[in-house]
Amino acid sequence: MLHRKIYQLCTEGREVSVFLRDQQRWIDNAIILSLEGDLVTIRYETEEDDEVSSWEEMVRLESIGSVSTKLSSVSRLSSEILVSDDCPEAEQIYPHFPDSNQD
Repeated sequence: MLHRKIYQLCTEGREVSVFLRDQQRWIDNAIILSLEGDLVTIRYETEEDDEVSSWEEMVRLESIGSVSTKLSSVSRLSSEILVSDDCPEAEQIYPHFPDSNQD
């Protein structure tokens, strides 16, 4: 089942967080590049001392203990939350109430 889920995340190209059991560490904001047999290729970036490094690792499928994805996020900088009235009119959904004035 994990094999299918990792394949799905690979084809979607979504950012994931991966927990490696054998190393007891999380890899955050990673992209799963490929899945070949039991080898998973993961790309991610790290930042240390104002230096950004890009890494590509190949790990065994059995080393992966957990994979998680971000469902959504809200900016902490913007205090104004967009509501449905801010959507384009073609995308707005209006509630359908029965007309109570019918005789």
